[in-house]
Amino acid sequence: MRKICSVVLFLIFAAGLGCSNAQIAVLKSKDSHIRYTGRINMTDEAAELYWTGSSIRINFNGTGASAMLQDERGENYFTVIVDGKVINTIHLDNTKRVYTLAEDLPAGAHSLELFKRTEWEMGKTIFYQFILAKEATVLPVPPAKKHRIEFFGNSITCGYAVEDTTGKDRGSAPYENGYISYAAITARHFDADYVCTSKSGIGVLVSWFPLIMPEMYNRLDPTDPTSLWDFSKYTPELVVINLFQNDSWIVQQPNNQQFKERFGTKAPEPDQIIKAYREFVKNIRKKYPKAQIICALGSMDATKEGSPWPGYIEKAVASLNDKTIYTHFFPFKNTPGHPSAKEQQAMADDLIGFIDKQLKW
Repeated sequence: MRKICSVVLFLIFAAGLGCSNAQIAVLKSKDSHIRYTGRINMTDEAAELYWTGSSIRINFNGTGASAMLQDERGENYFTVIVDGKVINTIHLDNTKRVYTLAEDLPAGAHSLELFKRTEWEMGKTIFYQFILAKEATVLPVPPAKKHRIEFFGNSITCGYAVEDTTGKDRGSAPYENGYISYAAITARHFDADYVCTSKSGIGVLVSWFPLIMPEMYNRLDPTDPTSLWDFSKYTPELVVINLFQNDSWIVQQPNNQQFKERFGTKAPEPDQIIKAYREFVKNIRKKYPKAQIICALGSMDATKEGSPWPGYIEKAVASLNDKTIYTHFFPFKNTPGHPSAKEQQAMADDLIGFIDKQLKW
């Protein structure tokens, strides 16, 4: 009886996809042919994606593929990349259903990547399975890339408002795109696996909300302080830290609620700022003892002429006396709002040049 029911259910599912007379390859979330990159929680039934840049990749031989997904709040967007080219963007809703990722591809071997372009503030996404087009076959799991990078950052690294060409600097989901942030562009340039531990509005000492990077950097589910990331699962060769933009604003606003919560009535002194940054970098070094670390800042007004914030970073890094920790500051873009797509590309070009010079990748 159980076998008959299984056959009936399969036929109903296949008919729903319009291919009841064809073989369908289904790759459930734990299938060994799938490569995940990022801080992704694996349950018995599905994979939970939170962070910008979380990625799911497969190789297959066929003409198309779909995925069964469910979004927590119906806000997240994903970029679909086939054979290294962006072919589609999908906006998820909060129902569990099948989304077409790619169709009518030339018959043959293809690579496919599903890239989360929005950050965890938009809620988590649940991935259940890939469904390949009729007669398609799965190929061996995509190999790890040549290099491994992790970025710790804020809205700049998340690609906040990068798709908003109106000048309104809107950071809601349709206008955010981590795939074209300087960080993701840099990772692709170096053929690097990319992990983005970032959140818009976050700082080292203070944020625009009750959470700072030293409290978030070690989380798997960023909304849950008891959900800890296992750092042994991903060991970057290079870590890039781009923080302090939000701190630089909030420390000047004594009426801000988070200022009051963190500092009371008095803004932190330079020594406190330097110490907080140094302690955070020391924590990263403990997790990744062999990684090269770039302590960056910019390209918003924390690096404008006369800003003390690059100096704070320089002093913190100098005090660590570690020759594999560098400082690098993006030039102030001197335009309103967050970096545009063009400005993100300029940041990537700048960072790529620095990495080429210092790390000789």
